[in-house]
Amino acid sequence: MHATTTSDLRTGDPGPAHRWTGRTRLPLTRRAGALFTGALIALLAGCGGEGDRTATRANGTDGGERTKAAAPPARPAVPPGLPGMPPVLDPEDIYAADRPGKLSPVVKDFPSRVYVPNTNSNTVSVIDPATYEVVETIPVGIQPQHVVPSWDLKTLWVNNNRGHTLTPIDPRTGKAGEPVEVHDPYNLYFTPNGKHAVVMASLDRELVFRDPHTMDRVKTTPVSCYGVNHADFSADGRYFIVSCEFSGELLKVDTERMEVVAQQKLPLDGAMPQDVKISPDGKTFYIADMMAHGMWVLDGEKFTEPKLLPTGEGAHGLYISRDSREMYIPNRGEGSVSVFDFRRNKLTKKWWLPDGGSPDMGGVSADGKVLWLSGRYDSEVYAIDTRTGKQLARIPVGGGPHGLAVYPQPGRYSLGHTGVFR
Repeated sequence: MHATTTSDLRTGDPGPAHRWTGRTRLPLTRRAGALFTGALIALLAGCGGEGDRTATRANGTDGGERTKAAAPPARPAVPPGLPGMPPVLDPEDIYAADRPGKLSPVVKDFPSRVYVPNTNSNTVSVIDPATYEVVETIPVGIQPQHVVPSWDLKTLWVNNNRGHTLTPIDPRTGKAGEPVEVHDPYNLYFTPNGKHAVVMASLDRELVFRDPHTMDRVKTTPVSCYGVNHADFSADGRYFIVSCEFSGELLKVDTERMEVVAQQKLPLDGAMPQDVKISPDGKTFYIADMMAHGMWVLDGEKFTEPKLLPTGEGAHGLYISRDSREMYIPNRGEGSVSVFDFRRNKLTKKWWLPDGGSPDMGGVSADGKVLWLSGRYDSEVYAIDTRTGKQLARIPVGGGPHGLAVYPQPGRYSLGHTGVFR
């Protein structure tokens, strides 16, 4: 199936600059004077120094007082970003707000914890990263899939997929609040301007836009693919890319219109796309695929057919390093983590868990030194040194640990999932 797209939102290139095309025949005396002047300029130009500047001014290319420089051709207008979105700090690195120590004033006093949703136990295990020990177990709804930081950073939402609720946790106290009724919340995202929450209703085959605080329904967008589950937003927030796990498809969604504007089938029978992440320069989307055993590399603007970069069996999550130089890809089917270097545009390392395992979803510590991943089929959590790839700890938790959140983390606001910050 070929990708279908809407028209390009960007303005076109400006028309050609005006060029002088006429020729005027001068009287003989003036032609002679002009020839003499031209010869004199050429002589001075050959001598260098002031002659260079004189010749430049005579040709009208110097911005001095005698002549004005020609105006540069108009450049195409930059497409506007999503209204209300905080401005990007660095156009070359959309993760510039995620550096170690750049904690928002909202979260700077929150205790550092790792929140692990156990899908089979209907609980959240809370780990103290300083001791690698579970310090609390919180009962939640049926089949919790992900723990998601809110856009304003004040709340952690537990997605109880089959319980059809969201359980709020106060990260300041670690206490759970009253569940909020939300149907089929497999995953949860927030638009970059904080205007809407976006529920990935996987089995309902819907993207449900909601109020980010009350979770009241604002708009339901039906989709024709199966298993919407993960997403990430463009650098300007105007659109986001969604993976459809069970039909092997990708969607492109207009954020402000809340509508699907393009859809394509991945070029592999049996593809099962998972996590989605945009590159630091905002030019490329990566989509992990657990059956393609790698990640798809996609031009989000053009939305043309992506190319596959093999990483390892069961590629699942995608996590950016604190310096924006690398991306960690846990390969759940083989117990490894691949490391992708953005500047070199290649895989550079692979870390193997010493006793095997099933590394799935997670996040990077606030200081960037530890990668935390759930062991989906082994009832455990892994702590991995991001400098050496060495396993620091294996921590027993409940059954079926999935989308754990490391919190707090640097960043001005959250786009959702297990913690995507900008």
